[in-house]
Amino acid sequence: MGNALFYHLTRRPLEATLPMLLEKSLAAGWRVAVRGTDAGRLDWLDERLWMGDGFLPHGRAGGGFDADQPVLLTTAPEMPNRAACLMAVDGAEVAAAEAEALERVCILFDGNDPAAVDHARGQWRALTGAGVPAQYWSEESGRWEKKAESAAPQG
Repeated sequence: MGNALFYHLTRRPLEATLPMLLEKSLAAGWRVAVRGTDAGRLDWLDERLWMGDGFLPHGRAGGGFDADQPVLLTTAPEMPNRAACLMAVDGAEVAAAEAEALERVCILFDGNDPAAVDHARGQWRALTGAGVPAQYWSEESGRWEKKAESAAPQG
């Protein structure tokens, strides 16, 4: 069973935080799906990932080589690149069954947007209520710190 890590973004925007998490996931040997809710926003994020420091191999879903992508940006629930890690951005939904089947789920949300915070709280309740172990990370102090944890039920 995987676990869910919630990243409360308050200092650095998504386009600065996501590449760091993607690099760590790729270093762990995982393929990653980045699931968003808006194709235009994913196009924008795709451009930011190409323009960043260093080379971060990735592609957009529907590009013809989805199965070969180490990082696949998508709005769909399917992960044709056989991802071991799902990164949900901009309020993208994550099912408890997905979290249980993957190595890791990362939920990144804008801490300056009250609606995004409320949505992430709902995701926390849904996933932990289904028995998915979860951690809540905040960068409010200027560095990432684990602020809360919910362990898998013993049984």
